[in-house]
Order: sequence, then C-alpha cells, then structure tokens
Amino acid sequence: MADDRPRSILFVCTGNIFRSLVAEWALRAQLGPERRYVVGSAGIQAERQSLHSVVRARLLEKGVDPAPHIQRKLTEDLLADAGLIVAMGEDHRLHLAREFGRQSVLFNDAAGLSSDPILDLHEALPNWQQDLRAAQAYVESVVDHIWDATPSLIARLPQICP
Repeated sequence: MADDRPRSILFVCTGNIFRSLVAEWALRAQLGPERRYVVGSAGIQAERQSLHSVVRARLLEKGVDPAPHIQRKLTEDLLADAGLIVAMGEDHRLHLAREFGRQSVLFNDAAGLSSDPILDLHEALPNWQQDLRAAQAYVESVVDHIWDATPSLIARLPQICP
C-alpha cells in the first residue's frame, strides 16, 4: 500500500527572515495546489526580527505576499516531521548535524545547481552598511536566485523527498 501522506520539506537558515523564508514562499507558490508536500522554514537563531522591506518587496513583485510569515526557531519537533531538510549555508548544515544529529542538503545541491551555499548579507558583504545600494542589490539577487532555482528543485523532489 502506498503512503499518501504529504512529505515535509523544511528550509533552514539563521534568522528565518531572509533565505529560508524566501525558499519556503517560492516553493509554496510554485508548487501551486500540489498537496504532496508540506513546506516550512525555521532559523537556528531566529531572534525576534521583522521581515526586511526589501525581501517583502521583491517577493511581492513575484506575486507572493509573505506578510503572514511567522518567524520560527528550529526545534526537534520541527525536525521530527521533516522528510527533507534544506540548509541555506554550511553553518546551518553543521548546526543540524551537531545539535540535532540530522543530515541536510544545501539549497543549491537540492536544486541540482552547485554545492555552493547561499550566503547571508553579512557574509557576502561584511561592510554592507557602508553601501546600502549594494546590500539591496545582493538581497534582491538572492531572492531572484532562490525563485529562479525553485523549478529545478521541484523537478528533483520526487528523487530527494520521495
């Protein structure tokens, strides 16, 4: 007998207000009414922060309003239900293995693109506060990258999250 329960996909980043949030909302939007997958996200720190206006604006341009997003901190309970854990960075993969004994795949690997992590703003531009235009351009490029890579991720889901 086939197991018809939805598979759970959990995206993990640091604060759950940028990379994992974008991946969650991009996958939800592009899956459409597909009910085979339950999609969520969490942050390894998830300290109380607001969704940045640049992230929200870029997702709105793509037809998705992430305003209902509720920032979540990664917990054992969230991981217990996850059939596929997708980390945005190497530090998240290490945290998942060290703190929870769980394996994960990087987003770009899951999408079949590369083994490169998706860097947070401060990792890509350590002095981002000194060049807010470059910071905005980087954030928008990350949103675009995740959005554009999502169809490749969807195509690979039957193999990586059967």
